[in-house]
Amino acid sequence: MEYLVTMTTHVPAGTPDEAVDDIRAREAARARELAAEGHLLRLWRPPLQPGEWRTLGHFAAADDAELEKVLASMPLRVWRTDQVTPLSPHPNDPVPLPPPGPPEFLTTFTLTIPEGTPAREVDDTDARSGSDRMDG
Repeated sequence: MEYLVTMTTHVPAGTPDEAVDDIRAREAARARELAAEGHLLRLWRPPLQPGEWRTLGHFAAADDAELEKVLASMPLRVWRTDQVTPLSPHPNDPVPLPPPGPPEFLTTFTLTIPEGTPAREVDDTDARSGSDRMDG
């Protein structure tokens, strides 16, 4: 399932800059991990007022409980409030969904039979391989 999460951060007054820098660095590292795990799909920064910290995040999780675990694992959560909106596909979405199942591939092989090979040997080998030769 996919979610749009509006994340608003409120740093407590008097928090040392070093503490803010540390937690932001840990947040960036955790965001990279969540992206690698397939939970964090995108982040956007909407227009902000001075001193405002707000981010829009596109997340994927199996369900609401897993999303909560993902969001709780992010270091800035101690100063952040999250507004979660579950997303579902829209019938007019211009991005087509991928086909179900594994991808299919068309592969063409060119078979070269050495000159002088007896026709019976070629036919026997061809029959055992189950190939659909195009040349006869």
